[in-house]
Amino acid sequence: MNEFFDTREIPVDVADAENNKVYGILSYLSILFFVPLLAAKDSVFAKFHANQGMVAFLTGLILNAATGIVGGILGTLRLGWLAGIVGSLVNLVMLAFAVIGIINAAQGKAKELPLIGQFHIIDSENKQV
Repeated sequence: MNEFFDTREIPVDVADAENNKVYGILSYLSILFFVPLLAAKDSVFAKFHANQGMVAFLTGLILNAATGIVGGILGTLRLGWLAGIVGSLVNLVMLAFAVIGIINAAQGKAKELPLIGQFHIIDSENKQV
């Protein structure tokens, strides 16, 4: 289980992390991952967490849509309750991702989320100086 949480950590500037912790935390609150992209454009730390938040948000959208489709099919078979259980589990996993990300951001760490953290939509590591 320890290997599950042992994900890659990106070295960040301590001052950047301290100045942008709030933006890092906001990144994990649903659609608010856009806030750091607008308010802290030059922060590697904020961009990293915005990426992690965006990946978590999109993962949640995709999994909830899939659960809804499967739930519709199962509903015709009178097994809709099964989709309800799966949907609840998906939402718990997404909540866990948000909590892990918020804890990492609050501690000033740029650490990838388990399972989904290796996906990068926003390039935060290659900052032009």
